[in-house]
This record gives sequence, structure tokens and C-alpha cells, in this order.
Amino acid sequence: MKLSHIEHIGIAVKNLEESIKFYEEVLGLKCYAIEEVKDQRVKTAFFKVGQTKVELLESTDPEGPIGKFIEKKGEGVHHLAFAAEGIEGALEELHHKGVQLIDKAPRKGAEGLDIAFLHPKSTHGVLMELCENKNKL
Repeated sequence: MKLSHIEHIGIAVKNLEESIKFYEEVLGLKCYAIEEVKDQRVKTAFFKVGQTKVELLESTDPEGPIGKFIEKKGEGVHHLAFAAEGIEGALEELHHKGVQLIDKAPRKGAEGLDIAFLHPKSTHGVLMELCENKNKL
């Protein structure tokens, strides 16, 4: 498995518009993309800090994963995403190493990336995401 860098840090927020305003006006970052990922029931906003991105996630459905996360834990860091080469092979390798996979196969995520999540029960309490940009390969 080859991880090249932290692709992004996902942060669950209650109100995307208010959160964007904070990141732009207080932190001086620029939101470069807003996107809804319907099958994940989420609306996202992206900021770039060096090579790493910050992804804000607002639930579009209280029963979706972000809605449930906020209800249980409140706003805050939701997941850590790593850029991976050969995501299918990485998932197979992780499975053989005993890591519990949320996604046994990659699916489409924001920005057209292939994504797959690893269960926090197997990653010391951190929801982890693998991302691969097959358009850049």
C-alpha cells in the first residue's frame, strides 16, 4: 500500500455557509469548490492549505452519516483522508491485515475521487478514508 500524503481532513459542520464564512473571513482561506454528493447525503466545501485540503461537510439528511455524527458528537473533525495509489489493492491488503472496512470496494466521492472508508474500530478510533484520483494517473 502506498500512501503519498494527507489528501484532506473532513470536518462535520451544522451550517456550511456560516462555516465557509469563518474559514474565509477569519482564517483567510478561499473556498474553491462546493459540491453535493447525493448518495452520501452531504454537501461539501473545500479549502486548500499547502498540499492538504480541508473538507467541510454539511448533512443534507439528518439520517445521513454526517447528520448522525453531529447529533451524537457535535461539530468537529469527522475523518482523516489519505491519498492512496491503487486503492483496490490497498483495500485488499488492509482486509488481509484484519482491518474492518466500511467500503469493500471504492465508490465515487467529492471531486470525482475514488474513495473507501476504514472503520474506526480498527483504526484506534479514527475514521479513515482512502482517496485515489484516477484522472491524474
